[in-house]
Amino acid sequence: MDWDVVVLGGANYDYLVRGDTLPAPGETLHGEAFDEAPGGKGANQAVGVARLGSRVAFCGRVGADERGRLVEEGLRAEGVDVRALRRDPEAPTGVALVMVDRRGQKQIAVAPGANARVSEPDLQAAAGVIQRGRVLLLQLELPLAIVEEAANMAKADGRAVVLDAGPARQLSDRFLARIDVLRANGGEAEALTGIEVRNFAGARRAAQALLDRGVRTAVVGAGDEGDVLLSSEGELLLPRFAVNAVDATGAGDAFAAALAMGLSLGRPWSEVGPFASASAALKTTKLGAQAGLPRRQEIADFLRLRSASRQAKTA
Repeated sequence: MDWDVVVLGGANYDYLVRGDTLPAPGETLHGEAFDEAPGGKGANQAVGVARLGSRVAFCGRVGADERGRLVEEGLRAEGVDVRALRRDPEAPTGVALVMVDRRGQKQIAVAPGANARVSEPDLQAAAGVIQRGRVLLLQLELPLAIVEEAANMAKADGRAVVLDAGPARQLSDRFLARIDVLRANGGEAEALTGIEVRNFAGARRAAQALLDRGVRTAVVGAGDEGDVLLSSEGELLLPRFAVNAVDATGAGDAFAAALAMGLSLGRPWSEVGPFASASAALKTTKLGAQAGLPRRQEIADFLRLRSASRQAKTA
């Protein structure tokens, strides 16, 4: 395999304002910090995988504009292979407007631009890349027909498929049966299953419903409690790490990147789950979706210190 993980997904340019609170409808608030940088769930996850030390390629579409150039340059700088990234001559690069409050909570509005125009020719052009990766990592920012066909393509070649089920939408049982690992936050899981997710109990029920529909492993967020990972091998509870959060944007992308990386290496979920949870926690401690994605050694050090602290308290 040329790549451990191949990511097919959205690429945007983010404009972020951080303030004390999030605005209510019709309200204007003053922010305390502004940042602009490449983003998009797919591009973020590709950078996340690269920072974990794995070989990764990104497939997607940006505009033939300055924002598209910055997105492509950012991916290249992180070591992401972009041979399957195409430039749209008509549509602009997707844009995300992100607002973050003092607790790290966020609101995001997205104009998909070129992402919405990813089509069958793009997928066929990326086929050679997808076939040469161990794991295909998908999200739902692109046209659903393209995402489904990419999963079919990967499974036909014996590749594993990881789906980050965001943004929330309805999915068919036929598509879900192609998914080896599905990661969803509470709202996304509720959209897929109709089960309210507010805690571990709700997340467990939603994860089981996803397994009943064909998913092999489901990871469902349970809000502040953490995540439930459920598979035929059993259940793993992943409590949320307590950190000083400043920006939750991209935390789910950090989690998904770590899941895909771990699957590509054949690691057990007992190892991959806490690693992914730590990756997401560390992302929230830094401003910016892509800029704040952690590196592998940073996560390892974080887990080692947490383990040492627990041992000291029980000694």
